[in-house]
Amino acid sequence: MVQFHFNINNVSECSRTIHLIGIVPYLFLETLQMAEKVVVIYSGGMDSFTVLNRAIKDGKQVYALSFDYGQRHVKELEYASIVCGNLNINHKVIDISAINQLLAGSSLTDDIEIPEGHYEAENMKSTIVPNRNMVLLSLAVAYAVSVGAEQVYYGAHSGDHAIYPDCRPEFVEKMNDVCKIANYESVEIFSPYLKVNKSAILADGISMNLDYSNTWTCYNGRDKACGKCGSCQERLEAFSDNKVIDPIAYE
Repeated sequence: MVQFHFNINNVSECSRTIHLIGIVPYLFLETLQMAEKVVVIYSGGMDSFTVLNRAIKDGKQVYALSFDYGQRHVKELEYASIVCGNLNINHKVIDISAINQLLAGSSLTDDIEIPEGHYEAENMKSTIVPNRNMVLLSLAVAYAVSVGAEQVYYGAHSGDHAIYPDCRPEFVEKMNDVCKIANYESVEIFSPYLKVNKSAILADGISMNLDYSNTWTCYNGRDKACGKCGSCQERLEAFSDNKVIDPIAYE
């Protein structure tokens, strides 16, 4: 609890003091209410974990939004729920797994083996979920309009550009064009790390003293991270670049 101490010498001063004691909490609450609302698409992975905390650090009023789209690494949503609970922020986990039957052909949602190797290797294209980010962003924008948020944050970065078309700058630009006219309320798609790689994202997270044991990255949803899929490889490379030890357990 914040305490205020005043030296009161006369009745007039006493009156002013009582007025201040009454108005300070009001101003504090008003400041919270005036904080800009943003929706953060939060998967539970290290990129969106950093985006989430960056938005909070920047003073935004965060509405976290997670999706169960039938991904085999649904374990990431458990991490998302725990983190949002600890941060005491608004969090919705939306089950859209019924659309899985329309998004066939991805190793993340179909009975197809998760590829191993470098995250920019050609075989990593099997992890593309058709139109995923457009679907998720569309839902997030609708949520933003409903809560009065002016931005939707998501964690696209330059390391995704080689394989995932819906993480590239031109995709974000075109989505922003659409989101300006799709509703009466304009909503911006904002990717704070769009032009930097995962190593730079981790560096920013380290500067915020984030605990990355609270994240799940592996495309395989087993007890421990495999360390071999493209997602794990990119994560391990980021930790190596920053000369810090990854706190999660690997097989």
